[in-house]
This record gives sequence, structure tokens and C-alpha cells, in this order.
Amino acid sequence: MNTNSTLRSMRPVLIFALIGLVFMFTAPYVLQLFTIINLTTAIALAVLALSLALVWGYGGILCFGQVAFFGLGAYAYTIAAINFGGSTWAILVAILVASAFAALLGYFMFFGRVSDVYLGVITLTVTLIFFSLIRRTSGPEYKIGNALLGGFNGITSPPLNLPWNSSSFLFPEQVFYVAMAALILCYVFCGWLVTTHFGRVCVSIRENELRAELLGYDSRLYKLGIFTISAGIAAIGGVLFCNGVGRITPDVFNLYNAALTIIWVIVGGRGTLIGPIVATFGLFYLTASLGGQTVLNNNLVLGIILIFFVLFVPKGIAPTIVDWYAARRKPKTRSRRRRGRSRRAQGSADA
Repeated sequence: MNTNSTLRSMRPVLIFALIGLVFMFTAPYVLQLFTIINLTTAIALAVLALSLALVWGYGGILCFGQVAFFGLGAYAYTIAAINFGGSTWAILVAILVASAFAALLGYFMFFGRVSDVYLGVITLTVTLIFFSLIRRTSGPEYKIGNALLGGFNGITSPPLNLPWNSSSFLFPEQVFYVAMAALILCYVFCGWLVTTHFGRVCVSIRENELRAELLGYDSRLYKLGIFTISAGIAAIGGVLFCNGVGRITPDVFNLYNAALTIIWVIVGGRGTLIGPIVATFGLFYLTASLGGQTVLNNNLVLGIILIFFVLFVPKGIAPTIVDWYAARRKPKTRSRRRRGRSRRAQGSADA
């Protein structure tokens, strides 16, 4: 794919990224501090949804345990930041730990030719194992360096600091800027990745793995690559999450969060990147608003939403809007073509 084709493919991504930049610089001036803190948490979850949108929507790998890499990144960041006395290198450690674990797990799954169903079961099982194990680390003997794991109480996460000054911590508004910048960069990176040769091969494997292998592509390597990349992105979301909340607990690995991530992608639209991001923000604030009342149960509402989209909007929000827009443009395009042909025919008759 040449440069012009890449730019055309990236045009929608860049437009949404520009909208994100405008929001990033205007939100702190029009929203209250409490809303900004909540937005930081929502942004972290949007990065998690983006990572699943990449590996499932473009790699065809339904990972039920994407929150495993999200939580692993959060814990790795917190433990490293406590031991290093700063967040700069801790962020890199979080990404590397989650990516290395995903690469190891993915190696056994993909090179072992585990089927899609069992792959989903394995990733979910690994997530629940993390949840169960970390809840049992409440004693003082469970520590890594200077960091006590804290069991079900979790660990207080050190705040982000300036890279050149570990004693200068960022305020919530500044953390929001970092979170939005990270989301935009991850989104643009994913948008670029799917336009590359690697991304197009991953999509071809998703569509027909046997045909891709007959063309000479090793599907195991490509699956392992996109699986590892998505884990690193999920880890970035985990870092942002524990900074937005202020601590990390084993609940990040629970079944509810694993299922919620799947719902975000289904509602937003599998095969898109912006759809799951928008769905995450929408459902985050929907559940937050429902949390203030006692009439409707959050899980019931989310279940109804999931059933509705699976039955009536199976493509998700973003693809459905695109299809609707394309269907509206078709009659107009045909009408313009007919008028153009009529004018040309009239001109020929006059001549």
C-alpha cells in the first residue's frame, strides 16, 4: 500500500484524533474536577476496549481475558513505581510485563493450535486465576521488594510524576491530559497498524485462516504478534486506571469486568476502533448514573443492552451508522449520475 492509499485509509482516524485533541484541551476548562477524574477512569477503560477491538475485530481472536493484561499492567506499574520511587520507568515495566506474559501465553495457545473456543476459555481462566491468587496475598509476607500486595484490599498506586523530577507529581487535570494523549496515540497507532501489511494479513487470517496459510503466511506468528500488541495497549489502560482511581485491587480481574469489555466492543461494533471507544464512554456514564438509584440493577440493564444489540444491531453502533450513511448516499449518487447522463444526451441532441 503506497503513501497516498495509507493517508486515505487513515483519514477517518486522523479526523477522530483531531476531535479528541479538541476535547482534551477544552474539557478541563468547562467541566468540574470530579467529572475530570471520572473521565480519566473512563479513558483508561476506553484504552482497554480499544485493545480488545484490535485483537478481536482485526485479529479474529476473541480474548475473554483482556482484563488480565489490563490488571497485570496496573499491578506491575504500582509495584515498580513503589520500588523505583517514580513512575517513569514503571510505565515501561508495566507494558513489558503484560506484553511478555501475553507472548508466553499466546505461544502455547497459537503454536499449540488451540481452537477459538478453547482460547476464550483459557484466557478467561487465566484472568480468574489472577483474581483468586491476588486475593490471597493479604499477609505481610506477600510482597515484591518494598511493595505489599495487600490481598483483597489492593495497593495504593503512586501518582504519575514528571519524567525528569520524580518528586513532582501530576495533579488530576494533568493526569487527564496524559490519559487523553495516551488514548489518542493508541488509537492512531491501531488505526495505522491495521493499514500496514501486518494488519492486512491479520484481517485476511480472520476471514480465512486456511487460505492465508496456503498463500504462505504463518498465521501463528501473526496471531501472536497482534495478541502481544493488544496486551501492551491494555497495560497502558491499566496504568491510567490505577492513576485515575488511586489504587488497584484484585477486583480488576473479576468476571464482571471481563464480560463488560466484551459488551463494549459488541455495542460499539466489532471491526471498528472508534465504536468501542464511544460505547465505553456511553456505558460507563450510563452505569454510573444507574448507580445512584435502587430501582434498576446495573447488570440487568447491561444484559438487556447486550441482548438488544446481538439481536437487532449485530454489527454494533459504528458499522450500522456507516451502512445507513452509505445507503442514503447511494440514491443521491445515482440521481446525480442520471442527471449527468441526461445533460450529456441533451447536449449531443442539440449538436
